[in-house]
Amino acid sequence: MNSLEGVTRGQQNQALGMTTIAFTACFAVWTIFSIIGISIKQELGLSETEFGLLVATPVLTGSISRVFLGILTEQYGGRLIFPIQMLTTAFATVLLSQANTYPLFLLAALGVGLAGGSFIIGVAYVSRWYEAKNQGTALGIFGAGNVGAAVTNFGAPFLVVAFGWQQTALIYAAVLTVLAILFWIFAKDDPALVERRKTGAKPVSALMQLEPLRDPRVWRFATYYFFVFGAFVALASWLPRYYVGAYGLELQTAGMLAAAYSLPGSVFRALGGWMSDKYGARAVMYLTFIVSLICLFILSYPATHYIVDGIQGPIEFSLATSVPVFAVLTIALGFVMSLGKAAVYKHIPVYYPHHVGGVGGLVGMIGGLGGFVLPISFGIVNDLTGIWTSCFMLMFVLVAVSLVWMHVAIRRQEHRKFPALAGETSLSDLPSSPIPASAQR
Repeated sequence: MNSLEGVTRGQQNQALGMTTIAFTACFAVWTIFSIIGISIKQELGLSETEFGLLVATPVLTGSISRVFLGILTEQYGGRLIFPIQMLTTAFATVLLSQANTYPLFLLAALGVGLAGGSFIIGVAYVSRWYEAKNQGTALGIFGAGNVGAAVTNFGAPFLVVAFGWQQTALIYAAVLTVLAILFWIFAKDDPALVERRKTGAKPVSALMQLEPLRDPRVWRFATYYFFVFGAFVALASWLPRYYVGAYGLELQTAGMLAAAYSLPGSVFRALGGWMSDKYGARAVMYLTFIVSLICLFILSYPATHYIVDGIQGPIEFSLATSVPVFAVLTIALGFVMSLGKAAVYKHIPVYYPHHVGGVGGLVGMIGGLGGFVLPISFGIVNDLTGIWTSCFMLMFVLVAVSLVWMHVAIRRQEHRKFPALAGETSLSDLPSSPIPASAQR
């Protein structure tokens, strides 16, 4: 029996809407250090590397927690796991407001990082409400909850100026607590969980959910997500500091410009889901990587002053990226990254319909680790090179390697499986096991 029989459009919209709102709030909390971290840096006199570690620490917990939170959601349902995760994060955020030393801030940041685990809870929950042909669009809309980073970058600076960073943390904790209670009251158990209870079937064991992780394709998707999501989170957290340090802007202005990057990097994820449903995830990934390379190449170029020996004497001129041009390039970068995030997760419920939690958790964990590793790396390369644009140089190399690796892998797969059709069939969008024709896109 199809678990989606009898499910109405209204029930689907309610599940998607509530989950997206909850995820938006969690993502806002997850990136809170991008703003309050600047105040903490000034209070404690942190180096760039120490600041990078502070910003990245919540991402570590949010990444690792995705594996077990995904498995728990598959077994017990999102209606139970989501409120528990939000309440736990709210408690950690309250503790954050009481920290006064760098080790305590790092410890509190580990707890706050549980907010990032909300993503896989939502993916496993939302995917159960939709048939395969519409899952890309639905998960794209849900993934637009990444806009929480823009909410923090835009709103938190004003809260910090008005109330201080401690009160800002408490406000975030209060909002998360209220949403957890509302989700528990109004959300419904997903159709698959309800069907399983009716039939008395046992949930897939944790070991069985991890079985697909032996498929190399899973790790390829995870590598793509390391950039499209991990780098997005890293840059969303790093940009306020970049604007303040590289351009000397005020915190409020820096926050708004960082929000301008985060906003398209979030809301257009729904468009990426629709494009993946219609044109295939492979085409969307190529678009993402190629446009990202162009943007990052320009962003990587440091402000430079030239002296050229001319015919009539030295000629001096400078090349530098102005704030408006820089902002436009980051917005374009955020836009294509949002498309790529949706394209990666389009595959998971189609390829692995019974292992969404385990596979999605691993992919999300690897992607989230990008959000942990990259801010630290940004701080290290800043300290080592003394060049502000070094963070974009690092990202350029990452995208170049990912693009080449993806293209080579796809071509090898095509030649190996269908030599006569090599170059004509998009095998990257075909699952390794049979699925309904409607899902083969």
